[in-house]
Amino acid sequence: MNEEVINGFESPSELRDLMGEPMDLAVRKSVSKLDKYSKEYISRSPFVCIGSADETGKADVSPRGDPPGFVQVLDDNTLFIPDRPGNRRVDSMSNIISNPNIALLFLIPGFDDTLRVNGRAEVVQDDGLNTKSEVKGRKPKVGIKMHVEQVFFHCSKAFKRSGLWDVSNQQDRKEMPSIGRIILKQTADPNSTISESVLEEVDELVEEGYRTELY
Repeated sequence: MNEEVINGFESPSELRDLMGEPMDLAVRKSVSKLDKYSKEYISRSPFVCIGSADETGKADVSPRGDPPGFVQVLDDNTLFIPDRPGNRRVDSMSNIISNPNIALLFLIPGFDDTLRVNGRAEVVQDDGLNTKSEVKGRKPKVGIKMHVEQVFFHCSKAFKRSGLWDVSNQQDRKEMPSIGRIILKQTADPNSTISESVLEEVDELVEEGYRTELY
């Protein structure tokens, strides 16, 4: 039997030598500000992922969602992302305070291409911006103001490979336990037994949160 050969890379240049140079257009498509196309994409997007890291480089990615256009375009180089009620871990915002470098990935249902925006951010309490982000009579306490440094559209290959928006690829969520049950079992004593009534109660608490605490 032949032993599997695994090669690691010690420098970006080693990886570049293997992969080759990117197409010229792939390099030039990166711009330093928001144009009419990226602004329209953001105005249509109901979902964005925020990539951040703390001062040691420990990384995190957090999803944010709201009605389309919830991320405010303040000008060609500035965005505002409202914070909504959640689990109060504040991972992304804590990271931003320690290390302002962040990356955004915007998605639009039905679009196979995505928009990537990189830059620096700060956590702000701005009553004017919070008021503009009000939903159902509730406005956020804080938000993330991002100073854009790099913007580019990402092609559709990942979405075409995955068939993400293809209805025939949808899986039955009931094939796995609910998120409440998963977390409860992950955090429980492995030697303990959790009754079905307790699991049902946790499921109801999660659903109640969805009904009453989205905003």
